[in-house]
Amino acid sequence: MLLYRTDHGLVLVTDGRALRLTDLSFDELLQDRSPVARLRAHAAKAPETDGATPQVLLAPIGSQEVWAAGVTYFRSRDARMDESRESGGATFYDRVYEAPRPEMFFKATAPRVVGPGGTVRVRRDSAWSVPEPELVLVINAAGAVVGYTVGNDVSARDIEGENPLYLPQAKVYDGACAIGPGVLFTEAALPPTTGIRLAITRGGSVAFEGQTTTGQIKRGFDELAGWLYRETTFPVGCYLFTGTGIVPPDDFTLASGDEVAITIDGIGTLTNTVA
Repeated sequence: MLLYRTDHGLVLVTDGRALRLTDLSFDELLQDRSPVARLRAHAAKAPETDGATPQVLLAPIGSQEVWAAGVTYFRSRDARMDESRESGGATFYDRVYEAPRPEMFFKATAPRVVGPGGTVRVRRDSAWSVPEPELVLVINAAGAVVGYTVGNDVSARDIEGENPLYLPQAKVYDGACAIGPGVLFTEAALPPTTGIRLAITRGGSVAFEGQTTTGQIKRGFDELAGWLYRETTFPVGCYLFTGTGIVPPDDFTLASGDEVAITIDGIGTLTNTVA
């Protein structure tokens, strides 16, 4: 079942119906040990939405923090090593790809998350910035993966490549995190054939496109959630980006007006414009 957040409240799409949930929030759901069961219970009594009422999709998040795991794809490892060779930091990425402990970093607070149709940004002091299309885990307060959504981890590759210690500046700033269009709540694991696709349109033409599958992620989703929750509590749950396996060529950088569309099978397409 897919849950959307709109300017008129939450909308649940299940069994071919769109239901309005007026008495539920993402915070309440992710405090629950079984959000899917709770959604089923609410769906049994929820009214269908009025199709005549236009609704604006918002980022499908409550007050959760957003975190990210890095270097989980072999392609991402190679790209990070290439961008960091001059600074001498290339071996860090090779080591973390093979190490038991994954790379984890803070990405955004909920108010800083951009929703579907919103504008993402590149830093003014970056000359080489790219979108990073990623599957995002939705994790409840108990540390269990209960859902999935689509994410764009906008990154300044030149700043990160200059020095690995600059990672927070390359990753955490206004307009650097987008999530949507909705959350797929499910008790079943995503199949490893789940496709992830990126298309960047510039001036009406495709400037870059690529694709991968979730089966290319090196680490298990429960493993990543376990590391995140190992020494940190999240009373209303957390969102965790799982890394990217789609990397534009080194001569590509985002430009103002670009449209970035990220599609993940079974979840939908997150589309944003670069401010």
